[in-house]
Amino acid sequence: MVQKKQKKTINTNRQAHRDFHIDRTYEAGLELLGNEVKSLRDGGANLKGSFARVENGELFLYNMHINPYKYSREECDPLRRRKLLLHKAEIKQLVVKSSQQGYTLVPLKIYFKRSYAKIEIGLARGKRQYDKRVALKEKQAKREITRTLRLRNK
Repeated sequence: MVQKKQKKTINTNRQAHRDFHIDRTYEAGLELLGNEVKSLRDGGANLKGSFARVENGELFLYNMHINPYKYSREECDPLRRRKLLLHKAEIKQLVVKSSQQGYTLVPLKIYFKRSYAKIEIGLARGKRQYDKRVALKEKQAKREITRTLRLRNK
């Protein structure tokens, strides 16, 4: 019997889809301390305002907040930069694409795959204000259509 790869989602960055067009996504491993892993298992992470950057051929994540583990005596900075683990070829692709005007690397969600902490990174372009308005109008129109269909079927 084939087992599925289990994913336990810890946190998603909902604002990323609102503010950016996501062109491509990558799955990266996270280099974490023991207390940070325990805190993630408790669900203590926040991706809002975080971003990734390539430095010296390595990928780092900034401003991701991981709550300190409540049963630990060790103290670590909750906003420290964390190294992301990707293949060299993928990092080279990200260097080329993210150096173009208007592109950035945005974390989309953090989850556990098997027993490893993973993060989904998106190569994103920023939305303009009118793009956000159009997306909101489309969302409201879809909501109205489903509402009327639901009332019609009753």
